[in-house]
Amino acid sequence: MTGETYQDRVKEEKRVASVAAATKLFFEQGYGATSLQQIAKLADVSTATLFRRYPTKASLFEAIVEEFWTLESGCHADVLVGDPNASLRKIGRDYADRMRQPRMVAIFRLIIAESLRFPDLGQMLFGRGFEPYLDRLSAYVIEETQAGNLIVPDAKLAAQAFLATIAGQAFWPELMAPGCGGTDEDLSVIIDEAVATFLARYGAKLA
Repeated sequence: MTGETYQDRVKEEKRVASVAAATKLFFEQGYGATSLQQIAKLADVSTATLFRRYPTKASLFEAIVEEFWTLESGCHADVLVGDPNASLRKIGRDYADRMRQPRMVAIFRLIIAESLRFPDLGQMLFGRGFEPYLDRLSAYVIEETQAGNLIVPDAKLAAQAFLATIAGQAFWPELMAPGCGGTDEDLSVIIDEAVATFLARYGAKLA
């Protein structure tokens, strides 16, 4: 048992080091200019060890995206059905804070810079990160609709519009120029407006 626990710990340490090294090199010198050999050297793992877990740079990029989007992923888990106003504010704030983190900004800049040579990077970001997050929000919207608190004919479309409203004001300006996404107070206003717009369109009308 002790040997297995030690092996598991070493394996996890190598995984963490590999992802951290890939993140650093991708952001500093670009995706195309980085090799698996460079990543292995910086992570202080053998090339064979890295190849066994991450045989391609794409698999490492996927790991970076998945790690980011699953970080503190309990946001939706403790959202209770019955109060769409409070729950959507919580989800909206989590999404905005997540999108505005320096790592997410760096990921988007990397994808934009490498888009002509590596168009699959954007698809990886959507499929491995954004889409699962969107699906969790859609599932919550469906629950509120089934409970009679919302009237939403297309949960995924409504959820996507909600997140896009926040990203359009809080993330994309920040991506173009640091500081243009507004302050924390501005962010609260953006989320309040997004929630109000959502509820004005989809909130169940009182008899």
